[in-house]
Amino acid sequence: MQYLLENAEAVVRFDTKGGGIISIKDTDGLEYLWQGDAAYWSGQAPVMFPICGSLRNKTATIGNGMTCSMERHGFAKKMEFTLIEKTEDSITFSLKSSEDSKTMFPYDFELRIKYLLKGKTITTSYTVLNLNSVPMPYFVGGHPGFNCPLLDGETFEDYIVQFEKPETALCPESIPSTGLVNVDNRLQVLDNESVLPLKHSYFDVDALIFDSLISRSAKMVNPATGKGIQVDFPGFDYFILWSSSNNGPFIALEPWTGISTCNDESDVFEEKRGVKILPPNESETLAFDITIL
Repeated sequence: MQYLLENAEAVVRFDTKGGGIISIKDTDGLEYLWQGDAAYWSGQAPVMFPICGSLRNKTATIGNGMTCSMERHGFAKKMEFTLIEKTEDSITFSLKSSEDSKTMFPYDFELRIKYLLKGKTITTSYTVLNLNSVPMPYFVGGHPGFNCPLLDGETFEDYIVQFEKPETALCPESIPSTGLVNVDNRLQVLDNESVLPLKHSYFDVDALIFDSLISRSAKMVNPATGKGIQVDFPGFDYFILWSSSNNGPFIALEPWTGISTCNDESDVFEEKRGVKILPPNESETLAFDITIL
């Protein structure tokens, strides 16, 4: 089922299937969110839980001798969420563990996603609740894709990604055949710079993984028009830029708490980079903002 939040500056739509955003428009009707096209990528803004990226061979040991087995980015993005609250400026969805989910991730949990619309800013808050008597490891992240270019007559290369601070970024190699990451092979994409001019060749293989950013804010913008999107991600240690390898007219700006299993890591879930360990019967909330420029 679809729902709507709107104010004098923006109109945002959501779907309980996957619990994600499916449209972000300004008051002129300009669509900022990628609308999905199977020729490039059929997704829009999937929710990643309880993993970001991939596990080696889609499997890991977890907890006290248990096993988890999941496709890339986890299972939440394909599941039906329940609406638990809607106000004038917010909407909250819930996904609870089930017998189906426990075949992939052997824990009882609840994932609540609250979207708050204030002005031109959409705040996405993920609250993870551990409903077990033992600690629960997890990852969570966003995968919003944005139209790039936004306007007729523009090109992908008219846009830049501008970081909050100058960065020296050596992005580890992403291996699309397995979804894994080789941290020993890196590409330098920024050298004490804050501006990354976009070009499709960055995505010929897969994504740009920023695993040591100082910045916690980045924007995709056309400097000639000032139009674009800003993403602020203070609680997330990893930031991913991705587009399809066949010159897709979109760019995804993705805040993640962790990344795919790396070449120097074991197949123990709790030993993955960025893993969060939630104590029994406790909860944790992480949030990021999307702002129309």
